[in-house]
Amino acid sequence: MDNGMKFRAYIVEDSPTIRQNLIETLQELAQVVPVGIAETEHEGKRWLAQNDGDWDVAIVDLFLREGSGLNVVESVRNRRPEQVVIVLSNHATDDVRWRCEQLGADAVFDKSTEIDALVEYCLRQRKSALH
Repeated sequence: MDNGMKFRAYIVEDSPTIRQNLIETLQELAQVVPVGIAETEHEGKRWLAQNDGDWDVAIVDLFLREGSGLNVVESVRNRRPEQVVIVLSNHATDDVRWRCEQLGADAVFDKSTEIDALVEYCLRQRKSALH
């Protein structure tokens, strides 16, 4: 997979502040390149459906301005095996984690306590994608 060593992320998150911080953190620490953003379920699902080959990781918040991140996760259930879907939520309870995995999420991280783990995860995914 030669994408010029880029690991492309699509981000579904309705808070501009969190989104900006997340993008900066991922660019700096995980060499992740943002390829697009959405603030609503509809927007996220539409972009992911239309740009199937243009992303390596989708990072999805569960509570969006409109709709639910769970539906976004489920909408890309039949993605390519190397495409990763990560849920990033303030409500990463055991129930939520279980539900996300049922719908096809590869990993779930808590926004307030697990950003480092998210970065680590992205680095590992990027490394395996580029080998």
